[in-house]
Amino acid sequence: MNHWNEIRTAYHVVRLGTVSAAADALGVHRATVIRHIDTLEAELGEKIFQRHSRGYTPTEVGQDLLRVAQATDEQFSQLVGRTKGRAKELSGELVVTSLEFLAQNLLPALNAFQVKYPKVVIRYITSDRVFKMEYGEAHIAIRAGPKPQNPDNIVQPFIQSETGLYASRVYAKRNGIPKSPADYPNHNFVGSDNPNSGAPFFVWMRENIPQDRLFLRTNSQRILDQAIISGAGIGFMRENDARMNGLVQVLAPRKEWQNVSWLVTHVDLHRTAKVQAFLAVLKQHI
Repeated sequence: MNHWNEIRTAYHVVRLGTVSAAADALGVHRATVIRHIDTLEAELGEKIFQRHSRGYTPTEVGQDLLRVAQATDEQFSQLVGRTKGRAKELSGELVVTSLEFLAQNLLPALNAFQVKYPKVVIRYITSDRVFKMEYGEAHIAIRAGPKPQNPDNIVQPFIQSETGLYASRVYAKRNGIPKSPADYPNHNFVGSDNPNSGAPFFVWMRENIPQDRLFLRTNSQRILDQAIISGAGIGFMRENDARMNGLVQVLAPRKEWQNVSWLVTHVDLHRTAKVQAFLAVLKQHI
């Protein structure tokens, strides 16, 4: 609709009675209102208003045009009402993605959101893959590593955790603990199966641990944690989890191993009612 602004302007002139009143309602200059009317009349090749001392009166063509404008305005108002109604109700699908190790942090929030908004179907996907927010692959992504730089995304800090190198007491009793890098070739390690993982501790492992000593590799953080706990080898774990499982510290957490995660939403979806509702619940639980 090439001339909707002009049609809307003319509709306000009829509805409010004068050019000045229409200009005030639309937040434009009086000259803009007159220009819009002139543009419409030039397009139609007919006068849509009769000018007189009391204001503007629509001609027959003008009345026909304004009936269309009124119907369109009413339909748009109904659309706004339906949209607001859906926003209050919240339904449909919400796709949330994160790395697997963040599941224990997210599940309480996911459960609380489901109780509060039972008509929303949650799809929670744990994967190393970076979901493309710009293609609508996810509404909300929690990502680890360096801060995401896509300018179309809104990025907020989420969780920061300390990560160190640990072994189980079973492993330590059986094999001892490496005292220096020179001992690494004599020990078993467990780590990521992703050779391109950007996690700083896995980068350190690729640079410092002989690959033939990486006895178990997996793309599942849960399996990796269980492998360390069961004594399969030495590996990286978050400090709190290691403490809760009574693990032996091989190397203390370092600043460069800090596991920082980020809350990512696309700029076009960030302000939608469903995304804002989930973020509000999530922040209450983290």
